Amino acid sequence: MGAHSVVLDLLQIPYEKTDEKMNEIMNLAHTFLQNFCRGNPQNQVLLHKNLNLFLTPGLLEAETMRHTFMNNYHLCNEISERVVQHFVHCVETHGRHVEYLRFLQTIVKADGKYVKKCQDMVMTELINGGEDVLIFYNDRASFPVLLQMMCSERDRADESGPLAYHVTLVELLAACTEGKNVYTEIKCNSLLPLDDIVRVVTHDDCIPEVKIAYVNFVNHCYVDTEVEMKEIYASNHIWKLFENFLVDMARVCNTTTDRKHADTSLEKYVTEPVMNIVSGFFSSPFSDNSTSLQTHQPVFIQLLQSAFRIYNCTWPNPAQKASVESCIKTLAEVAKNRGIAIPVDLDSQVNTLFMKSHSNMVQRAAMGWRMSARSGPRFKEALGGPAWDYRNIIEKLQDVVSSLEQQFTPMMQAEFSVLVDVLHSPELLFPEGSDARIRCGAFLSKLINHTKKLMEKEEKLCIKILQTLREMLDKKDSFAEEGNTLRKILLNRYFKGDYGSGMNGPLSGSYSKTAQVGGGFSGQDSDKSGILMSDIQCLLDKEGASELVIDVIVSTKNDRIFSEAILLGIALLEGGNTQTQYSTYQQLNQQKKSEKFFKVLHDRMKTAQQEIRSTVTVNTIDLGSKKKDDDCDLTISAPKKRVRDSTLHLKQGMKGQLTEASSATSKAYSVYRREMDPEIDLLGSATDATNTEEKSTEEATMSPAITIMQPILRFLQLLCENHNRELQTFLRNQNNKTNYNLVCETLQFLDCICGSTTGGLGLLGLYINEKNVVLVNQTLESLTEYCQGPCHENQTCIATHESNGIDIIIALILNDINPLGKYCMDLVLQLKNNASKLLLAIMESRHDSENAERILFNMRPRELVDVMKNAYNQALECEEETENGDNISPKDVGHNIYILAHQLARHNKTLQQMLKPGSDPEEGDEALKYYANHTAQIEIVRHDRTMEQIVFPVPNICEFLTRESKSRVFNTTERDEQGSKVNDFFQQTEDLYNEMKWQKKIRNNPALFWFSRHISLWGSISFNLAVFINLAVALFYPFGDDGDEGTLSPLFSVLLWIAVAVCTAMLFFFAKPVGIRPFLVSVILRSIYTIGLGPTLILLGAANLCNKIVFLVSFVGNRGTFTRGYRAVVMDMAFLYHVAYVLVCMLGLCVHEFFYSFLLFDLVYREETLLNVIKSVTRNGRSIILTAVLALILVYLFSIVGFLFLKDDFIMEVDRLKNKTPIAGIGEVPTTTLTSMMETCAKENCSSALPITNPGEEEKENGIERTCDTLLMCIVTVLNQGLRNGGGVGDVLRKPSKDEPLFAARVVYDLLFYFIVIIIVLNLIFGVIIDTFADLRSEKQKKEEILKTTCFICGLERDKFDNKTVSFEEHIKSEHNMWHYLYFIVLVKVKDPTEYTGPESYVAQMIVEKNLDWFPRMRAMSLVSSEGDNEQNEIRNLQEKLESTMSLVKQLSGQLAELKEQMTEQRKNKQRLGFLGSNTPHVNHHMPPH
Repeated sequence: MGAHSVVLDLLQIPYEKTDEKMNEIMNLAHTFLQNFCRGNPQNQVLLHKNLNLFLTPGLLEAETMRHTFMNNYHLCNEISERVVQHFVHCVETHGRHVEYLRFLQTIVKADGKYVKKCQDMVMTELINGGEDVLIFYNDRASFPVLLQMMCSERDRADESGPLAYHVTLVELLAACTEGKNVYTEIKCNSLLPLDDIVRVVTHDDCIPEVKIAYVNFVNHCYVDTEVEMKEIYASNHIWKLFENFLVDMARVCNTTTDRKHADTSLEKYVTEPVMNIVSGFFSSPFSDNSTSLQTHQPVFIQLLQSAFRIYNCTWPNPAQKASVESCIKTLAEVAKNRGIAIPVDLDSQVNTLFMKSHSNMVQRAAMGWRMSARSGPRFKEALGGPAWDYRNIIEKLQDVVSSLEQQFTPMMQAEFSVLVDVLHSPELLFPEGSDARIRCGAFLSKLINHTKKLMEKEEKLCIKILQTLREMLDKKDSFAEEGNTLRKILLNRYFKGDYGSGMNGPLSGSYSKTAQVGGGFSGQDSDKSGILMSDIQCLLDKEGASELVIDVIVSTKNDRIFSEAILLGIALLEGGNTQTQYSTYQQLNQQKKSEKFFKVLHDRMKTAQQEIRSTVTVNTIDLGSKKKDDDCDLTISAPKKRVRDSTLHLKQGMKGQLTEASSATSKAYSVYRREMDPEIDLLGSATDATNTEEKSTEEATMSPAITIMQPILRFLQLLCENHNRELQTFLRNQNNKTNYNLVCETLQFLDCICGSTTGGLGLLGLYINEKNVVLVNQTLESLTEYCQGPCHENQTCIATHESNGIDIIIALILNDINPLGKYCMDLVLQLKNNASKLLLAIMESRHDSENAERILFNMRPRELVDVMKNAYNQALECEEETENGDNISPKDVGHNIYILAHQLARHNKTLQQMLKPGSDPEEGDEALKYYANHTAQIEIVRHDRTMEQIVFPVPNICEFLTRESKSRVFNTTERDEQGSKVNDFFQQTEDLYNEMKWQKKIRNNPALFWFSRHISLWGSISFNLAVFINLAVALFYPFGDDGDEGTLSPLFSVLLWIAVAVCTAMLFFFAKPVGIRPFLVSVILRSIYTIGLGPTLILLGAANLCNKIVFLVSFVGNRGTFTRGYRAVVMDMAFLYHVAYVLVCMLGLCVHEFFYSFLLFDLVYREETLLNVIKSVTRNGRSIILTAVLALILVYLFSIVGFLFLKDDFIMEVDRLKNKTPIAGIGEVPTTTLTSMMETCAKENCSSALPITNPGEEEKENGIERTCDTLLMCIVTVLNQGLRNGGGVGDVLRKPSKDEPLFAARVVYDLLFYFIVIIIVLNLIFGVIIDTFADLRSEKQKKEEILKTTCFICGLERDKFDNKTVSFEEHIKSEHNMWHYLYFIVLVKVKDPTEYTGPESYVAQMIVEKNLDWFPRMRAMSLVSSEGDNEQNEIRNLQEKLESTMSLVKQLSGQLAELKEQMTEQRKNKQRLGFLGSNTPHVNHHMPPH
């Protein structure tokens, strides 16, 4: 399960030593590792590989190290001096800790064997460590300290105190001398003298622990030695010890039987070290020569007696008893050999003991044999039993691990994301203005440079850095709640200096957001404060990331690092980042890294191909069984099952997944068992007999050599993304000494993975399965990207390659890929889609037919047409079952294949015939009709002025363009100065696209869509209602004055009812406009005479207002007015007009009926002819206004002349209102009373003052006024009367007598006014208006003629297509259809830029630049005659030949120059040897000049 590697990773996490929880976790981690390797050599080796992790001063690490080496002789023997030095150094520098010494103690003895090498090393290092390490309390000053510690209860209990250290040190020294090692024995003698040992051990206060250590030391250092230690045999020191032993032995034997209060450590001391040293001393070959035994016989006998007493006690365990028994035997033998007299009773007891022990030994051996004989077979049987327990344990552990993983994954991701944020702005970790903050600027570039050095030594760290750099570019979704909380804490911790106080870094937005929301993160956009992905890519590239990728790929030997480098390269190039592409190209080309770089990739491809050839197996038996089980498909697993599949199939898919999972588990388990016990294969053969499904699953998994190809091919694809011509060529040819053609290599890889010739014979399904289908797709995508742009050389390279690559691609489209197609149809569709795109890319923008003919060579047209029909039928089935939005649509795949067929049809008459709908009497005509209607074709002009035909699928959104908009654009698009409509049309495309989007959106709102669809109906209803309302007002206003309202004769009333009935009947028999109007008239008349005119008008007004509001809603719905912003709303005159109409309706309804009269102006808006009438005045308004100003000036001049000379002639008759003037008139008669009449008469009769009357008053009385007394009055009179009378102002002036002196002047005045003002100036104004109207009419006719006879796009006229292969109608319908150009612009807008073909990316660039040169102008491909075509081809061929000749000449001249240099060099050499002599100058003379 690799649990140890996870825990080792955990140990590498830095943490605060004060963090209690982390300390607890680390404790558990070390405990786990210690138990993990305890008694397991394989696991010890695994930990030993990570030795450097534990070489720290930590005590936990020391303990784990101890367990790593414990009882592993092989590891201990190979230990380096560095490790020993480390631990001794730790004692010196980090305190005298027992754990360090315990480790050293572990490595000197393993598996019961003494590691002499380690003993020597440890001894040397301990002595080198000196007094810091070797602490002996053997001088006068320190001995009391030792005694005090032994007496102190606390010091004795302290396991890591100085006493424990001292005891462990003595034990370590004893271990170093164990096993007869002269070097260490001599060293130890000098370190701890015998008298000091005796002094400590024989002291009353000495504790058993110290005694054990010291006695062991004596045993190994002085007794059990390689050479004789004379001191111990010659002196009395050992006998003093023996006497002390007797005291301790007596103490142990005399203790009570109460075991609760027994001194176990003293018992241990007496039974083990004491017995060992006594046995060792007396059995030593050096003790034979010693005479001290003779002098100390009583002590010897007492030792034997004491040993026997201990043996007879009840408390010793079997091991202790064995030790005591061994000692008694040794002593008895020594006594016998030396002739020492032993008391009789003691002697007899010893003899009986010998006899008893012998019989016991025989019995034990017999019992052992019997047990082994019985349990042998059982043991073998039982081996299979615990296996299930192991499986249970493993499964439970897996559950635990998966639940922990689930729990910790979001937190780990959140933690990792903070590291990414730190990398984005490391300077924010430090306070502002600090030196560290300034130096942090180049951190990223330093890190990247450092990564190159880490490749060799620190591979794990190198991988981690590459992953982190990639993480900077990966878009992360929001983390779980725990993750967000942790992220917030970490951000607070790391950026606390700047946190919340206005950071200046690029992350300030996200952090402040975090502070407010409390962890409401929304992925990369918020985390990185809206920084674009491309900006981060460029930043990393600038810091040297792309260079790092290249260097790592070239240098690394580690597959994991290589994989991470490729993935980082992919992240840097994602989306086709041109800067990264450029810098990669510069690195490869200018810094001469390309040869090594491409060699690595080339070798990887070759290795993958060899791996595929060696591992690919075709299970035809399995295939047969699948064919038999077609109905139930039980053997098929479907992890990528489509959503639309039935529930039964889904269950089968789950079953397949479970089968795979169980087989993987059993495989892992069997591997584990083999590791645990190699013999288990022989025993448990029954468990290995698994079914064939498991084997096939195991075989199906691809090796790493093949899986690495997917990222490599994706990386190569992204290098060429956005049609990078330089890199496309570079992949094919690097101009190095050794060229690596990766284009051909990729094609060969495709050929290899699809089974080469075998795969092309309709057996692709045997080679392509779920495991490798993604890789096949990636290969197709990469090959497509190599060609698009177009890169003609790469196209030719693929089409003409000797492998079967092109046939495989064709087979992918034409063949059924079963069994994959039965349960993962979406994967097969994707394959077919990518294969068709690749074939289109191979033919893209080519003027020759070579590649198309190569494709057609192995392709049967009928099969191609059938594939597209099948895809269409499949799409219909899918729509019937469920809509599937995630995967690729079969209809789209069929469409791509149709476009491929369309392109190939130009070179194959049979295919051309088959693609025509109706050509095939069988089924499938519907598919061809659908694809034909949804495929468009245009012609574009390239940079080199060559024309190219593009066939493309019409985007679905284009269906939503309304007929009204089409009609409006077609009729109103204006021509520019060059006579082209393209400019104006192009400016409208954005609005049309927005309208499509809006129309698509309102389809989701059925009510709004219904209103919008009937907009013309609402418009005509509005106009008709306005006419009827105004007729009612005109005929019957004022209401109620006639008094005939509602007083209709019965006959007329009945006739009205009959009329209503007849009109209602007409509705059902006549067309709507014809039937509706009479019906409305009859209903209005009937309501006028039934409910009255006022209510009828209110009803009609309300109906009109509602209808107009509905119209306005429909108008907004159609145009999407409010989606374009308030400014567009204000500038939209049509919208404002309709709003004004609604306001007038409201005024008519609420204020006065006469407002309805304004609604009749709607006729002007609806009728173009009336609009032209208005335009005839407004169009040349300036000329008319200026002419009118001239007329005013002339009137002013004539007024001045009249005022100066003809003032008396300006006398006019006026008619005054009688009720407002005091002079009586005829009109007053009916209203004048008799009295007033009498008074008037009296006045007239009595008046005698008539001659004296004022002439002005007389004129007033006669209705005559002077109108030129002031100049202003004069101007008003001339302007008013002069312009309105046919003869001018003379018609209204006083008629002069011919005798008057100013008669002639009057005649001239009148005539001049008539000729100048009336005839010339006024007719000028009328002439301008009439001419404008005529111009408008002729323009309209011309416009209509242009629409009928000129191509909208190219501007060519109808007569240019006479007697040509294509008629004008066909030209504007298929070649230069204006809507197809709009659809292509929309396609470029809706398509992902990374998916563009070469022509699409060219047009997209031109659209961005607002350059319209790509539209054909006065050109069409169909008009270019075959002669011109041939001529062009010939010129192109000649040009190519000329270029190839030039390159050949260049190559030959280079070779000649090299040859000349070689000849010169040879001649010089010969000259030196004296071969040419005097002829040399002559030869040189004839050499051609350099």
